[in-house]
Amino acid sequence: MKKILLATTIIAAMTGQALAADTIKIGVILGFTGPIESLTPDMATGAEMAMKEINESGALLGGAQLESLRADSTCIDSAAATAAAEKLITADGVAAIMGADCSGVTGAIASNVAVGNGVVMISPSATSPGLSQLEDNGLFFRTSPSDARQGEVLADVMKSRGIMEIAVTYTNNDYGKGLADSFTSSYTALGGKVTITAAHEDGKADYSAEVGALAASGTSTLAVFGYVDQGGKGIIQASLDADAFDIFVLGDGMFGDSLTDAFGADLNGTIASVPGSESEGATSFASMGQAAGMAVGAPFTGESYDAAALIALSMQASGSSDRSAVAPKMLEVANAPGTKILPGELAKGLKILSEGGDIDYVGATGVEFNDIGEVYGSYKEMEIKDGKYSLIKVH
Repeated sequence: MKKILLATTIIAAMTGQALAADTIKIGVILGFTGPIESLTPDMATGAEMAMKEINESGALLGGAQLESLRADSTCIDSAAATAAAEKLITADGVAAIMGADCSGVTGAIASNVAVGNGVVMISPSATSPGLSQLEDNGLFFRTSPSDARQGEVLADVMKSRGIMEIAVTYTNNDYGKGLADSFTSSYTALGGKVTITAAHEDGKADYSAEVGALAASGTSTLAVFGYVDQGGKGIIQASLDADAFDIFVLGDGMFGDSLTDAFGADLNGTIASVPGSESEGATSFASMGQAAGMAVGAPFTGESYDAAALIALSMQASGSSDRSAVAPKMLEVANAPGTKILPGELAKGLKILSEGGDIDYVGATGVEFNDIGEVYGSYKEMEIKDGKYSLIKVH
C-alpha cells in the first residue's frame, strides 16, 4: 500500500511511449487513504484516462507529454494534505493540480500553498458551499456542483416521495455541515420537519450512542451526510444492528459500492444522490471507463476526467505549459461558443485550439462554468434495489 501511495504514475509509460523532452507534470491529489479511499482509485484513473488520451494524440503543445504525480490528501487531515501538495508544487514542480477531493483539505491546500504559488486547482469532488467564497485569485475551479444545489435536490426528492419528517446526521467537517445546512434549509422551506440534526465524528469503532440519540427523535427516516468508508458507514451499521430506521437517505460522500458490498439487500429502499447525468458525454465516458477497468458508475470519475482534460486544453489555448497559462483560458475552453468536445475527442479539441479555433468542452459531465469557475451540474437520484444502486431520475 505504501508503495502505491508514494508511486509516481507515469502516463507515458502506461502508453508504452518514452517521455518527451517537454514533460508537463500534473498533480493528482486525492484521499488514497481515509474515509473515501474506496472511491479515489477510480477517480485517479478517470483523470489519468484523459492524460493518456492527450499523450497518445501527440497534439499538446507540439508533442508535450503529461506526467501524473499522485499524492495522498487523506481527505480529512489538512496538515498532511497541505504537506503533500507543497511537495508537488515546490519540489516536483507540477503545473497544475487535479484535486483535491474532500472540501476541508481542498480549501486548506488552496489557501496555504496553491494560490500563493499561482497553481490552478480543479477539484472533481469538493462540494462545500463555503468554497464559493474562497479567496483564490481565480485559480480554483470545480467540476462537481456545490452542495447548495445537492441540498435542494435531496429536499425535492424527499417531498416527491412524501417523506416529510427526517433525522439528519453529518460528518463534523466543512462538507458534512455544508450539506446538512443546505438540505435542512431547502427541506424546511418545502414544509418538511427535521426532528434532530447531530454531527458525528469519523474513526470511531462504535456508533450505537449516536444512533440511539437519532432514533429517539421518533422518525423512521435518517439522512446520512458522511463518508462511505468511515463514520457514515458506522452509522449505517449501528442503525441496522438496532433496527432503528426504515429508510436511509445518503449524500454523495456515502455513494459507493463498498456500502452495498457490505450491507446488500439490508439497504433496500435507501435513497442516494450523486452528481451525474445520462447525457451523450456521460455515456461515452462510461464506455471508455469500463474499457479501462473502472467500476461502472463510480462516483466523481467523469468529473476527474473533465478536470484533467480542462487543464491540458487551457494550456493548449494559451500556447504554454507555464502555471500562469492555465487559469486565463479555463472559462474560454469550457464554455460556449465553440465546437463541442466530448470524451474521446480531446485530440480534436487540441487540434482546433492549435489552429486558433474555439471549443466548448462539454466532457463527461456537461461542463459549463459560471464566472467563479463552478458548475451548476445535475444529480442522479438513486435507490438501492436488490442490494444494488438503480437510477430513478436525473435532476
